[in-house]
Amino acid sequence: MERVILSLMRFLTYHDLDIGKLGAKLKKVREAVERDDFKTPDIKKLAQGTYYRAKLDDTNRLLLTFVRHEPEGGQPETVCLALEVIHQHAYEKSRFLRGAPIDEAKLPDFNVAAVNADAQQLRYLNPARSEFHLLDKVISFDDTQDAVYRTPAPVILVGSAGSGKTALTLQKLREMPGRVLYVTLSKFLAQSAAGLYGAHGFENEAQEVSFLSFADFLRTIRVPSGREVTFEDFRGWVTRQPGLKGGDAHQLFEEFRGVLSSSPAGALSREEYLGLGIRQSIYAASERAGVYDLFSKYLRWLDESRLYDSSLLAASYRHDAAPTYDFVVVDEVQDLTAAQLALILHTLKTPGQFLLCGDSNQIVHPNFFSWAAVKSLLYQDPALGERQKISVLQANFRNSRHVTQVANDILKVKHARFGSVDRESNFLVRAVAAEGGSVTFLPDDKRVKKHLDDQTRDSTEYAVLVLRDEDKPAARAAFGTPLVFSVHEAKGLEYPNIILHNFISGARQTYAEIAEGVTRADLRDTDELSYRRARDKADKSLEIYKFYVNALYVAVTRAVERVILVENDTRHPLLPLLGVELGDEAEQLGAKKASRDDWEREARKLELQGKKEQARDIRQRILQQKPVPWEIWTPPVLARMQRDAQQHPGDVKKSRELTDFALLNLDERLLTELAGLKIKPAQSFLRNNDKDRRIQRQAILDKYRKPYEAGNLRAILADTERYGVDHRTPENLTPLMLATLVGNAALVQELLTRGADIGQTDLYGRTPHMLSLWRAMQDEEYARTRLGPLWEILHPTHLDVQVGEQLVRLQSGGAEYYFLSVMLAQLPHYTSALGQPHLSPHDLRERQGGFFVNALQTNLEHFPTTVLREQRRKRSYFNHVLARAEVGSNYVPARKLWQRVKMGSYVLNPEMHVGLVLAPNAEPQWVNVGLLSDPLARGWLASPKDAETL
Repeated sequence: MERVILSLMRFLTYHDLDIGKLGAKLKKVREAVERDDFKTPDIKKLAQGTYYRAKLDDTNRLLLTFVRHEPEGGQPETVCLALEVIHQHAYEKSRFLRGAPIDEAKLPDFNVAAVNADAQQLRYLNPARSEFHLLDKVISFDDTQDAVYRTPAPVILVGSAGSGKTALTLQKLREMPGRVLYVTLSKFLAQSAAGLYGAHGFENEAQEVSFLSFADFLRTIRVPSGREVTFEDFRGWVTRQPGLKGGDAHQLFEEFRGVLSSSPAGALSREEYLGLGIRQSIYAASERAGVYDLFSKYLRWLDESRLYDSSLLAASYRHDAAPTYDFVVVDEVQDLTAAQLALILHTLKTPGQFLLCGDSNQIVHPNFFSWAAVKSLLYQDPALGERQKISVLQANFRNSRHVTQVANDILKVKHARFGSVDRESNFLVRAVAAEGGSVTFLPDDKRVKKHLDDQTRDSTEYAVLVLRDEDKPAARAAFGTPLVFSVHEAKGLEYPNIILHNFISGARQTYAEIAEGVTRADLRDTDELSYRRARDKADKSLEIYKFYVNALYVAVTRAVERVILVENDTRHPLLPLLGVELGDEAEQLGAKKASRDDWEREARKLELQGKKEQARDIRQRILQQKPVPWEIWTPPVLARMQRDAQQHPGDVKKSRELTDFALLNLDERLLTELAGLKIKPAQSFLRNNDKDRRIQRQAILDKYRKPYEAGNLRAILADTERYGVDHRTPENLTPLMLATLVGNAALVQELLTRGADIGQTDLYGRTPHMLSLWRAMQDEEYARTRLGPLWEILHPTHLDVQVGEQLVRLQSGGAEYYFLSVMLAQLPHYTSALGQPHLSPHDLRERQGGFFVNALQTNLEHFPTTVLREQRRKRSYFNHVLARAEVGSNYVPARKLWQRVKMGSYVLNPEMHVGLVLAPNAEPQWVNVGLLSDPLARGWLASPKDAETL
C-alpha cells in the first residue's frame, strides 16, 4: 500500500454528522488518519463515486471522502472528510450512497494515487475549523460567513457576486423548523436553490420547505389573469407614445416600477407622487406631472392588454395573503420592489423571522432599490432600523484576482464620482482564488475580431456581453458564438471568459461623464470605501448613471478567469482609469472546442434560465436540429383519427395508428369502440385470453419501443442529435420517458447527460418519475432493481398543481409529493381491467370509488427506501397524510388535493388542474383532472365544431 507523504493530514467532520455513542471510535479513526495511518481503520475505496469507508468497529462504518486544497502561499494538501456513520453495515440506508449495493469482500485497498486523482478541488478551506458544510459540494465557511450562520433572525446579508451568500442562506435555511420559504425573483435561481438544498438526499423532518420564484409565490396566493408585463412590452409601448423614444424607456420603467408602483399600499396618487422628496424620484419636480400622465396611460394599457405589473398585484394581494411561514429567505432582494418584499414578509407568522440577502451593486432591473428603503419598510422606528446590523461578505470565491481588482475599481469610480449609495453597499471585495486571471482590451478591428472569433466561436467557455438588447446584432455580426447576451440577460450567468463588445464605446459619452474628475491616484489610494453622500440632494447623477456603472460591474463579474473588452474607442478615459491595458492581438487563447453534448447541455441550461433566444440559436445553428418527420399523436390528431375511424368503419388502414394507441395505453373504452366499428385487431384483443393479449400487446410494444430496450443506443442517440434530446416519438413520448418505461438506466443517464428535461409529461400529465412509479407498481423486478437508481436521477425537486385559483407546490421531501405522484401515475389505468389484469372484478369495482391505501401501496414492499422511507410506509401514516390533505381538512397548510368519498376512499379534487408540458421549453397547459385521463376528449374539445359533435 502506498503511503501518503504529508505532515499530518487534516481530518474534518460534516456539520450534520450524527455520531451517537461512537465518539470514542471516531476519535481513533481521526487520530489514525492524522498520522497518515490508513491501515489501522481499514480505509477502502467504494465503487460508488469518490467515497471511502473506514471501520469504526465490527458492525459500524464511517463514510469518507477526500478533497484537495492549495492554501494561499502554502503547499497543496489532501484533507479527509467524515460524512456519515453507517450502522450495522446498512449501506443501502446511506444518505450519500442512495441505495447502491456494497460488497465489502470486493473492496480494493487504499491507494493514495487514486485518492489524489478522485479528490474534489476546493478553492477555500478554513485553516482553523474542524467541520465543514455540504450542499452539492463541500463548503467551508470563513469567519464572517460562520458568524452570519450563527446569527439569529432577523438577518440582512450583503454580498457581492461569488461571495457564497446563496450557499450560506441555504445552509441556514436547512436548520429552521416549521414551514419555511425561499423566494427570489428568478425562476432559475429558485429551482437551482431547491436542487442545492436537497443535494445528497438531504431532508429535515422538522420543516416543510418551499422554493418559489416571486411569480410562483403570487400564484400560491391567487393565480393572476394574463401575464406579467416585461421591459420589452414596455419599450414597445413607449415608442408609440407621442414625444417619447425607445431610449427613454429604461429610466421611465424604473420610475413606474420602483417609485409609482412600488408602495405596499398600491399605486401612488398624483398628489403623493408630486409631493415626494428630491431623492425619492428619478425625475425633477418640474417633470413629474408629465410622468404621472404617462403612468395613467400605462395603467389603462395594462388592462387593455391583459398584462399585470407584479408590484401593483403584490399590493392588491395583501388582503388575501395569510400568515403562513415560520421563516423566510429572500435571495437577490435588490431585484424586488418594496411592494413585493412587503407581501412576502406579510406571510410570516412572526415578524422578524427572515433573512434578506442581496447586493445593490448588481441592480440592472429597474426598481429604485436601496437598503435604506428596506430598513424603512422593516422598521417603523427609524432608530430601530439604524441599529439593525447588516452583515457584509467581502470574500469573493468565484472571480480571479485581476477580475476582482477591476470590479473593485468600478466600485471605487462610482464612489469617487457620486459618493456612497448607502452605508450597506460601501464595501470592496477580496479575491480568494489563487488564479491571477486577466482583464485586457483590444481594438474593434475586423482582423482582430476575426482572430478572436476563430478561437472562441466553437467554445462554451466564452460568452459575449453587450450593454443593451439593441447592441446584440452588431455583436452577432462580429462573433459567431450563440452566447451573446445583453447585460439584462447576464444576471445569473457565469462563464470562464467574457468578451465585452463595445460595452463602453457604445455609451461613450455616458461612461466619459462617469469617469470625469476621477484619477487613477484616487483609486490607488483607496483600500476601503468611506461613507460619503453626495452634497447636492438635487443632483440626480447617481440615479441617472447607476445603471451604466452597475451594468459594467455585473458584466465584468460574470467572468471567472478573464475579461476581454473589444472597444472602438481605445482611448476612452475609463480604460486606463480601471487599469485595463492593451492585450496581445495575436494571442492564442487555447479555447477548448465544445462537443455536441457540451452544446446540448448549454442549450438546456439556458432554457432553464429563461435565455430562450440563445438556446434556440444553439439548437438551430450549431446542433442543426430539425422537426421530426412523423406525425405525433397529439389530442387533436387522435380526435381526427377517431373521426376517420367512425366515418370508415372496418377500414383497418384508417384506424391502424389509433388502434396502436389504444393497445399501447390499454384504453378499454377506445378498444371497445373500435371493436364495435369492426376493427379486427381491437376485436381479437378483447376476445383473447390473457396470454394471447400479452402476446398481441407485446408485438405493439416491440413495434414502438424495442430500440429502447436494446443495448445499442446509437440509433436513439442519433435521433436526439437530429431532432433534439426531448423530441417526441409518434406516441408523444420523449426518449427519456421511453427509456424509463423499459428500465434502461444507461440510456436514461446518457439522455440526462445530454440535457433531457425531467419535467416533460406524457398525454396523461405523467413525468418520467411517475412513469417509473407506474412500472414499479406493475413489475416487482422493476421495483427491486430499476426503480431506486432511476428515482434518484429522475424525480424533480417539486410537483405543481393548481387547486381552484391557487398554485400548490409540493416539494420532493414531502409525503404528499409521493402520494400524488403515485395517484397520477396510476390514473390512466386505475379502473381498467386491461390495465390491471391481476386485479379481481371485486377489486376493480372497489376502485370505481377512488384510491384506497392498498392501491397506493402496490408493490411498496419492493420499493427501495430512497423512494419512500421505512417510517412512512405504515398504514396509519398513509391514513394520516390522506386525511390532512383532503378537501375540508383543518390541517395547515390545507392543500386540498383529494376528496373523501367514503371511509378510506379518495378521488382527486375535481377543482384540481395538472400541468401538461408536451414540448421542449414550453409553459404548462393546465388541464382539469376530469379530462386528464382522456386525451381524445381533449382533442375533440380543442375544436369548437368537434366539441359540438362530441
